[in-house]
Amino acid sequence: MKAQARLLDKLCQSLPEGRLEWIGLRSERRGAVQVVGSAWAVEDQGLEGDHRMTKTPGSARQVTIISREFIESICRHTGHSSIDPALLRRNLVISGMNMNLLRHQRLQVGEAVLETTALCHPCSRMNEALGPGGAAAMFGYGGLCARIIQSGRMTVGDPVVRLAAASDQ
Repeated sequence: MKAQARLLDKLCQSLPEGRLEWIGLRSERRGAVQVVGSAWAVEDQGLEGDHRMTKTPGSARQVTIISREFIESICRHTGHSSIDPALLRRNLVISGMNMNLLRHQRLQVGEAVLETTALCHPCSRMNEALGPGGAAAMFGYGGLCARIIQSGRMTVGDPVVRLAAASDQ
């Protein structure tokens, strides 16, 4: 295990559970975001109905996650009073967990299990969505990418639980 992953794993041992607040799917790249109440996560592929499911199986970017707290920070940096999560083009919005600690962690969201991988950096399209400086405002607050390691249904309101790593037990 990498040193950074071990440190994050140790800090996460007492992390409280969070909550799934929002789910968005895009049927095609650059397509409109469809807000749904639940989604089926397919192991090693992505979310049913999302264009990433047709990409390379095993990809580290099958699902994108951002926290409500990060969205609130982006609001402060851009001067918005609120931001529709669909503008940020992520799949899941969670709350109640320190997103900075969740990299390299396994999360159970509803019935599905995800493994977080890389940071999800903002693209230049965020300047279009949020106004000038939108991409800069999101830097460090873009959330995480994840892959699905266990299929299952996710529903808005489900708990988000960090699963203990083998080294925790």
